[in-house]
Amino acid sequence: MDVDDIHSIAVLGAGNMGHGIAEVAAMAGYTVRLRDISAELVQDGYDQIEWSLGKLAESDQLTEAAADAALDRISTHVEVSDAVDDVDVVIEAVPEKMEIKTDVYTEVEAHAPADAVFATNTSSLSITDLSEVTERPARFCGMHFFNPPVRMELVEVISGAHTDDAVLECIESLAADFGKTPVRVRKDSPGFVVNRILVPLLNEAAWLVHDDEATIAEVDSTTKYDMGLPMGAFELADQVGIDVSHDVLDYMQDVLGTAYEPCPVLVDHVEAGDLGRKSGAGFYDYGDDAAGADVPTDAIRADIADRLTAVMANEVAKLVGGGVADPAEIDEAVMLGAGYPEGPAKMADAAGITYLHETLVAAHEATGQARYEPADTLAEMAAAGESFHGRGDEDADGRREFDAVSVSVDGNVGHIELDRPHRMNTISGELLADLSDAIDVLGDDDDVRAVLLTGAGEKAFSAGADVTSMAGNADPVEAVELSRMGQQTFGKLEAADEPVVAAIDGYCLGGGMELATCADMRLASERSELGQPEHDLGLLPGWGGTQRLKHIVGEGRAKEIIFTADRFAPETLADYGFINEVVTTEAFEERAWELARDLAAGPPIAMKYTKRAMRAGRDDTDAGLEIEAQSFGQLMNTQDLMEGVSAFSADREPEFNGE
Repeated sequence: MDVDDIHSIAVLGAGNMGHGIAEVAAMAGYTVRLRDISAELVQDGYDQIEWSLGKLAESDQLTEAAADAALDRISTHVEVSDAVDDVDVVIEAVPEKMEIKTDVYTEVEAHAPADAVFATNTSSLSITDLSEVTERPARFCGMHFFNPPVRMELVEVISGAHTDDAVLECIESLAADFGKTPVRVRKDSPGFVVNRILVPLLNEAAWLVHDDEATIAEVDSTTKYDMGLPMGAFELADQVGIDVSHDVLDYMQDVLGTAYEPCPVLVDHVEAGDLGRKSGAGFYDYGDDAAGADVPTDAIRADIADRLTAVMANEVAKLVGGGVADPAEIDEAVMLGAGYPEGPAKMADAAGITYLHETLVAAHEATGQARYEPADTLAEMAAAGESFHGRGDEDADGRREFDAVSVSVDGNVGHIELDRPHRMNTISGELLADLSDAIDVLGDDDDVRAVLLTGAGEKAFSAGADVTSMAGNADPVEAVELSRMGQQTFGKLEAADEPVVAAIDGYCLGGGMELATCADMRLASERSELGQPEHDLGLLPGWGGTQRLKHIVGEGRAKEIIFTADRFAPETLADYGFINEVVTTEAFEERAWELARDLAAGPPIAMKYTKRAMRAGRDDTDAGLEIEAQSFGQLMNTQDLMEGVSAFSADREPEFNGE
């Protein structure tokens, strides 16, 4: 089966997940039949889709015509036979109870075409067991979306024991056609990938509180502001629903054993009906006058981070050792599905596999609890001194490998791509370190005559500093050092001998705009948004933005941009002199490379001295003029000058060699 053969999709269940999946499928151009057990429920789901599409149109994420067309593709049904009688794919999103899903598949099997693919949106139940309820286990797989489906990029595509590889490939292609990123889960395992990491982490956090080893405030402060997770562990549990995590653990315990026994703290909350935000109270109070999840920034404890990172590493090792997914896939899934700034395998590598193994061994010896027993794979890695990603700092050619940026050379253009698309290329301490080294690598490469700076993904050049992961730097001394680190790295880019082009597509905000300010030229797509929103956060641009911007747009415009904290269209900033050229989104990539190659074809020595003279003259005109004069004299003795004169006389393009 090929994705091109898919035209119609039935979505069973019109709740939060079901109507979200239906909306995504309809926006992708598919005919969708939305079904629930009553006309009222299915109409509620349809109304939610209509509201959501309207909001997308209001915010210009979708045209009104596209929103209307998507809604027209959706029909509502109560009878299963009407919903599935001639569809190509059935996506089931009914409640997470095996008996409910079993009843649904028994009825669907009686009416769906024999060649239709069944995909369940279960977050943890066995794909194999569900597939065996049907007469088509080879055409059955998991297709686990994340809430809300319209916004969340990840889809876990899960193989059951009987699933045909061609079916998995087809559903992966379908997810990609929906605009999502599919991650293959190769083996049916409770929790799949994301929940297999998140839920044991929450359970361990709860055990720490239950055993009086830590407070909720300390756990959430550590997970949010030290480990850099998007929410505190208990804050996230309240957001998702404590009952959801409890039910996943309960199922995992049945299949995998006592290591996944739900902590009594979770059990007590579920029995009391305190399930989090949806019930008005959970680990935090969400009443009308309540503060909600108020996580302190100053209750961080290193031992909590060690314990929780060790538990995550153990789950990663079980997934890898069990053939469920490899470390790169696990990292991608958790970053996309849970918003982690870095993947759990990478976090474990950074902490040290041997150290984390020792942490688990010590906890196991002290308590005898099964949840601390190290996985065989983790023990083997610790003994061998291995890491999950299994590589050092250099590749086979002796060139440094990077994590937060990508570096390549194409002809005479060095390309640096900010490579954190899951975080909209926000700038972390790790990215700053990688960027600094990347600038050095390209600076040492004699072939590089120009540098092109871009952001990975389709949403952002860089949406600014990774404020969440940096918020733990509340100490003024540490904050000053962070500012200086950014200033030095950005200053290194500005001081590069080669001309630098910042190609901006999408958001270019805060620290991202400060970074672009260090380039010599800035190209932007029409869909870009730029601005310095730091004042809205009570901050100021701390990576050189208070100084560099005024030299480009003038002090008055610089104050306007910084003081208002507004977002600006690229055309406006082109009028201000910040953007050199605005191009259509379709032409953006080609034009960015064309501009970089044009600059790379210029005289490298003259480029270098011109940049130095301009920088020196910003605050000291006399110094700039002196450098300009000295540089002019040196250029008179270069082969590039002779080549330029010869090419001019012969009416041809010069070929500069940097000599």
